[in-house]
Amino acid sequence: MARGSASPFKIVLTGEERQELERRARAYTDPYWRVTRAKIVLLAAGGMANVEIASRLDTSPQVVHRWRRRFREQRLTGLEDRKRPGRPRVFPPSVNAEIKALACELPATTGVPLSRWSCADLARDLVVRGVVAFISAATIWRTLRSDAIRPWFHRSWIFPRDPDFATKAAVVLDLYAAMFEGRRLTKGQYVISSDEKTSIQARCRCHPSLPPGKARPMRVEHEYDRGGALAYLAAYDVHRARLFGRTEPTTGIEPFGRLVEQVMTVEPYASAKTVFWVVDNGSSHRGQASVQRLESAWPNLRLVHLPVHASWLNQIEIVFSVIQRKVVTPNDFTDLDQIAERLACFEDRYNQMAEPFDWTFTRDDLHCLLERISLYNQGAPPLPAAA
Repeated sequence: MARGSASPFKIVLTGEERQELERRARAYTDPYWRVTRAKIVLLAAGGMANVEIASRLDTSPQVVHRWRRRFREQRLTGLEDRKRPGRPRVFPPSVNAEIKALACELPATTGVPLSRWSCADLARDLVVRGVVAFISAATIWRTLRSDAIRPWFHRSWIFPRDPDFATKAAVVLDLYAAMFEGRRLTKGQYVISSDEKTSIQARCRCHPSLPPGKARPMRVEHEYDRGGALAYLAAYDVHRARLFGRTEPTTGIEPFGRLVEQVMTVEPYASAKTVFWVVDNGSSHRGQASVQRLESAWPNLRLVHLPVHASWLNQIEIVFSVIQRKVVTPNDFTDLDQIAERLACFEDRYNQMAEPFDWTFTRDDLHCLLERISLYNQGAPPLPAAA
C-alpha cells in the first residue's frame, strides 16, 4: 500500500500527552469519536501518513487531516468538539421534572403496555401527554443522566425468608473454612458441594460451526435441530477441587442417589470419618426425609441443607458457571451421547488443573449482610457494604 504524501503537520508528543492519548485509545466506555481521534494522533506521532491512518481506522484521509491539524494547533483541547452554532434547545425545569417523574414510574401504572421505559418511549409518551410538542430521545437521556436514572435497566432482588437463614448458612460457611461446630476439620473429614444442572440440550446445527480465523470470530449456525436434553448431576470437593459428575435423563431421588453412590464408593470418601454434603432444597434432596434416606445408606455421610434461596452459597454453582461458559456455550452437539462424552472429558481435564476456589465470604460477612437487610426492612438508611 502506498504511504501517501507526507503531512505538513508533524506530531511530536510530550510524555503526558502520550499517556493521556493512550488512555483514551484504550477506553471502552468513552464515545467512539473520542477514541478514534486519540488513535489518529498516536498513529500520526508514529510517522504514519494520513492515507495509511485512514485505512487502518476505517475513516477518510480528510478526517485524519482535520484532527491531525487541530491537535498540532491546539494540542489536546483541539480534539474536543467545538460549540455548534445556533441556540441549543432548552426546556424549563418543569419539563425536566416531568421527564424524571415519568421515568420513575412503572409503564404499566401509566397505562402503557411496556415492561420498562426506553428514552424513545419516554419521548413519545411526553408528546402524547402534551408536556412538550417535541423532544428527542437524546435529550431524555441527558436529562436522566444528571440524576443517574436508567429505567431501561432492572435488578432482581429477594430477601431471605427462612427463619433459620443465619444459622443454616453459618454452618456451610464454617465448612468452607474447614470448621464444624467450633472445631477444625480433621484428617478424614471432607466437604462436598452438590447440585443438578437441568436441561442441557443437544442442538445439532444445520451447518457445521466454523473455527475463528483472521479478523473473524467463530461462526455458529443459528438454526438447529433439537436432539433432546440431559441433566448433569455433579459433586465438588471444595477443599480438594475434585469434581464428580454424571448425566441422567432427568433429575430425581434415584438419579441423585446414584451420584452419591458414585462418590461414596471411592476413596478417600468410602473410608472417611465424615463426608459433609452441602445441598440446596431441591426435590431430589429436600427435608428430613432425604437426611434419613442418605445418612442411613451411608453412615459416614452428613447431609447439610442450605437455607431456602441461598444457592449463591453453594460452590457447585461456580463449577456450573464454568461448564456453561466453557462446555455448553455455544450449544453445538449432534446428540445426547456427545454431551455426555464432552462433560466426562471436561471432568478429567478440570481435575488435572483445578485449584480450590478462593472463597472469602465468611460468617462475619453474612452477619453484616443480614444486618443491612434488617435495617433496610425497618426503613433505616442502609449501612455501607464492607470493604
